[in-house]
Amino acid sequence: MLQITLPDGSERQFPGPVTVAQVAQSIGTGLAKAALGGRVTVTGGNPSLVDTSHRIEQDAALAIITAKDADGLDLIRHSSAHLLAYAVKVLFPEAQVTIGPVIENGFYYDFSYKRPFTPEDLQAIEKKMTELARKDEVVTREEWKRDDAVAYFKGIGEAYKAEIIAAIPSDQTISLYREGQFVDLCRGPHVPSTGKLKVFKLMKVAGAYWRGDSNNEMLQRIYGTAWATKEEQDAYLHMLEEAERRDHRKIGRELDLFHMQEEGPGLIFWHPKGWALWQQVEQYMRRVYQDNGYQEVKAPQILDLSLWKKTGHWDNYRENMFTTESENRMYGLKPMNCPGHIQIFNAGLHSYRELPLRYGEFGQCHRNEPSGSLHGMMRVRGFTQDDGHIFCTEDQLQQECAHYTTLLQQVYKDFGFTEVLYKVATRPEKRIGDDATWDKAEHALMESLRATGCDFVVAPGDGAFYGPKIEYTLKDAIGRQWQCGTMQVDFSMPVRLGAEYVDQNDQRRAPVMLHRAILGSLERFIGMLLENYAGAMPPWLAPVQAVVCCISEPSADYAAQITQTLKKQGFRVEPDLRGEKITRKIREHSLQKVPYILVVGDKEKQNGTVAVRGLGGLDLGVMALADFTSRLSEDVATRRSLPQAAADQA
Repeated sequence: MLQITLPDGSERQFPGPVTVAQVAQSIGTGLAKAALGGRVTVTGGNPSLVDTSHRIEQDAALAIITAKDADGLDLIRHSSAHLLAYAVKVLFPEAQVTIGPVIENGFYYDFSYKRPFTPEDLQAIEKKMTELARKDEVVTREEWKRDDAVAYFKGIGEAYKAEIIAAIPSDQTISLYREGQFVDLCRGPHVPSTGKLKVFKLMKVAGAYWRGDSNNEMLQRIYGTAWATKEEQDAYLHMLEEAERRDHRKIGRELDLFHMQEEGPGLIFWHPKGWALWQQVEQYMRRVYQDNGYQEVKAPQILDLSLWKKTGHWDNYRENMFTTESENRMYGLKPMNCPGHIQIFNAGLHSYRELPLRYGEFGQCHRNEPSGSLHGMMRVRGFTQDDGHIFCTEDQLQQECAHYTTLLQQVYKDFGFTEVLYKVATRPEKRIGDDATWDKAEHALMESLRATGCDFVVAPGDGAFYGPKIEYTLKDAIGRQWQCGTMQVDFSMPVRLGAEYVDQNDQRRAPVMLHRAILGSLERFIGMLLENYAGAMPPWLAPVQAVVCCISEPSADYAAQITQTLKKQGFRVEPDLRGEKITRKIREHSLQKVPYILVVGDKEKQNGTVAVRGLGGLDLGVMALADFTSRLSEDVATRRSLPQAAADQA
């Protein structure tokens, strides 16, 4: 008898080999209809995601995969990519198919075709996908010999697919999937029939080089999204609309904060208001440094290439480094700050009593990112990190990591982010240091998170080449996730660069080095803030906290007087003394998302008051100037955000 163990621990027995679909049917008709695949674990083996038609031939554990599972959603998206290719081949028989993987929130498929696909083509393709899905054609897996598969695809004019298969070793069996008249190369698994694909939408067409090589043909990449339910897709599409409205590049132009131009690709030109916002972020972080035992330092922008070779950056990171030459010496423009901080540490001999020693720097770095990956402030070539390095003993390691996580949580809360996700990225294949050292480093990071009560996931192989790291990811106002802060444990670089301290036994030892950044790139973090708040920044961060508008010429001097009074108290205030109608002034400053608009006329001048309007059209009434300054002072002191309704209206 064949024994199948289900996730709840119950067992079912069958007289012989059984398919996933048959097991689902034995449990219930409802589950059989909902089944998209299975996760099979043969005794002593690893879990394997399979089709519902997969035959289980020995005792195994089995989980039935439905659309409610993350794996089920991936199956839907992967199968939707094949459905897309199927529809394209029906409508455009001369098009050649290449690859079509699952991506975050959807899928894409690359095609070679004689002319660009148009928006009208996309509509027709999506309509055809719907027709094919409704036919509910069975999706079947077939196994072919490699050379037979190459010959087949060459025979039907699919040169790209034949090239992919030809690169597979000849002794391997090739799996193909067939639905109707369409056959495609794929490892699978897939949904059992096209009728399982009910909710999808094609999004856009973009260019993509074959195999990612600019020397090859430019293909056409059609992007799509697919979901288990229409409600989920509608929510996603709404989120995309919100993301477009909140795009930091758009907000940057509208609010006159910054710009970028072709002469400085991946570099930012900060305008006065944008730089005022930058300064609020930087000065806040500077106070965090001061209040938490960090000493602020500054290291050079360029260092001799020999130093980057010692650290391992040249061997592991050279393609991302800018270099320059002077007097027959090669220099590297720093992509990160750590080697410079070690040189500062090495400038004197330190006792164990001085540790932990915490350095912080607002260090400007440059990385040679590919032009195609640049994206506003989110992916740049020149950026500033709130970078810090902690030199400590092994015994202090876990405590320092835990303290850092607690600090980071408070910083994110002050900026308005209350939900943080934690991930521990472990040793990559390409790394320095021995396994025992990596074991200690990974253990310390995980235990520090447990000590602070943080749930976390493990990302095998995603660590830096010199050590594992914690990645801190934030959720913004519309549910998007942003990987932001990091904490990296490094046993290797201090040894490579000769960093030492004197321990309690008068022996010289290499310290452990913790690489940490809370905001990461300040440019990227400010972009995140702009999108999180849709440009309506909390008063403590806003480049202009208030504008004083006069109703008429006689009240202009009073408006100017109030402006100067508020400026002397340290507030960022501007006057608007133009002869425009007050309604126009209010509208213009509301569009600029100024938190407070103070309106003064003859009555306010006589009484020494101001009429206060909050962002989003909130009428806060007439008040004494002292009452307004108390309100604004409290906004700044408590880092209070605007009411969400006001931010939405703005």
